[in-house]
Amino acid sequence: MARLPRLFAPDLAQLVTVQFAPATASLISASPGGTFELLLGWLGQSAHLHRVSVHGWCLASKGLYLLATPSDTLGVSRLVQDLGRRLAAHLKMGSVFNGRYRSTIPQPTRWVLPCVIWLERSAAREGLVDEAAQWLWSSAHAHTEGIDKRAPWLQPHPDYWQCGNTPFARQAGYRDQLGAGNSAAVDQAIEAALKGQWGLGDAPFLAELAVCANRRVSPGLRGRPKRI
Repeated sequence: MARLPRLFAPDLAQLVTVQFAPATASLISASPGGTFELLLGWLGQSAHLHRVSVHGWCLASKGLYLLATPSDTLGVSRLVQDLGRRLAAHLKMGSVFNGRYRSTIPQPTRWVLPCVIWLERSAAREGLVDEAAQWLWSSAHAHTEGIDKRAPWLQPHPDYWQCGNTPFARQAGYRDQLGAGNSAAVDQAIEAALKGQWGLGDAPFLAELAVCANRRVSPGLRGRPKRI
């Protein structure tokens, strides 16, 4: 069966994850800070070059996690390919990623913020830190403490601005949500949407998404259609 094209809809953010190949992860673990510093710089450059607005990011031992809004159907693909080429040249190896990236389009006002929390807690899930805010290589610092000078290109999603009316209130409100994390059911729904690469939201949102997306946004019915 032909592989579906990447899911895209104008002006909507995508949650994106791409896993490192085992050999890549092993090399990165030897000097994570230096490699992550390079990746962070390349991420900002590639996002600008390919017109992708980054709303959240995390570099962890297993892979790269992003919430980003591309300006066209190829924006995210080109960004990931660019990062892969640069990292492969730096590490002097072949393919650095374990397969293709996965993505989903989350429903604004309902699923976007849980997706940011999910990606920023990636390092904690991997056992790299006890609390997500402790991990230096994510957008958690910018969201909980203010502007991160290492990533001035970060553009917080409009849903983040609903966490409070002032910068201090937003940071405090989001800090509480990040510390608490999502429920297990919410994390499972996010991971299922990523695995299937479908839209993430309620029925009305998926119906609206289906109108503007470049392909179907939810799985079809199993089995052959009934004969009339």
